[in-house]
Amino acid sequence: MQNPMSNSSRQDVFGLPVNPDVMFADHKNIYKGKIEKRQRKMLRKIPFIKPFLHDGETILCVTAGCSPVSVIEQFMTGWIVFYLKRSLFVFTDERIFHIPTKQDFSYRNSLAQILYADCRSIVIKGRKLVAEYKNGKKETFLYIPASESKKIKTLLQEMPLEGQPSSTLSRTHLCPRCTNPLVTDQYTCPSCSLEFKNKKQTKRISIIYPGGGYFYTGHPLLGVGDALAEVYLTLLVIAALAAAISGTAGGISALIFFGIILAFEKAMTVYHSNHFIKEYIPKDRCIRVLTREPDTQQPAAVAPEPKPEEILSASWNSQVKTETP
Repeated sequence: MQNPMSNSSRQDVFGLPVNPDVMFADHKNIYKGKIEKRQRKMLRKIPFIKPFLHDGETILCVTAGCSPVSVIEQFMTGWIVFYLKRSLFVFTDERIFHIPTKQDFSYRNSLAQILYADCRSIVIKGRKLVAEYKNGKKETFLYIPASESKKIKTLLQEMPLEGQPSSTLSRTHLCPRCTNPLVTDQYTCPSCSLEFKNKKQTKRISIIYPGGGYFYTGHPLLGVGDALAEVYLTLLVIAALAAAISGTAGGISALIFFGIILAFEKAMTVYHSNHFIKEYIPKDRCIRVLTREPDTQQPAAVAPEPKPEEILSASWNSQVKTETP
């Protein structure tokens, strides 16, 4: 494969800088029309990434996959978790962009970077992308398509893990508005003050409202299912409480049993929702990327809006002048 660090054949495709000799070829550096068709289709999904690219940075490959999934998440949701964790991966000559997406791979205003310089090793194992960071952490991204895994494996083998590392030495989320790095567990951008949904609010909403944590994090289908389960358990708790008050045999035992299940259900909702919160979901759905530093100068004076009676008076005078012979 051609040296991925070379920009000699760099071109713009859909307004994005790519290396077609790498992007449209297989792992043996042989051009394939079906690969070009597939890669162009993937490029159409990421027009938002342009402001995040550095000067001279070149895209080498775009593919799909899944964000890291914990054992508890898999236990809670089963196979559906892999649809909830769908992501796009953009490989450039400097880093990998990890982009959590919706089920149809549309952008959720959430984006992270993995600098090659932050990695002790980053390899493809089967259909898994395994990153070992210089801070000692390790992450596994699942379900890299087999059609791209061989090329990515070859690409990563030729990619030097050198350069200026980040302060975290691991995967770092970027602000979708100003594109600067975010601080772990701080849900306000330190550069532009964009606010993100946070764990404290997630916990409160999850406890108060059935399915609230999932609705808050933008997963309505999970929210509906969780809400139905919580409402049903709540009704069972109320029925058991009534039985216990009336002295019915087994009422207290039923109350304790269903109460524990309901509390467990709430705890799992909080746990699962907090994993989505780690993707840094903006409170504002409409994000306009800043292309320059915010203007700190005082805004120009704006003329005060006319009062309603002044508008009516001006309209009436204009009409009288028009009708006057």
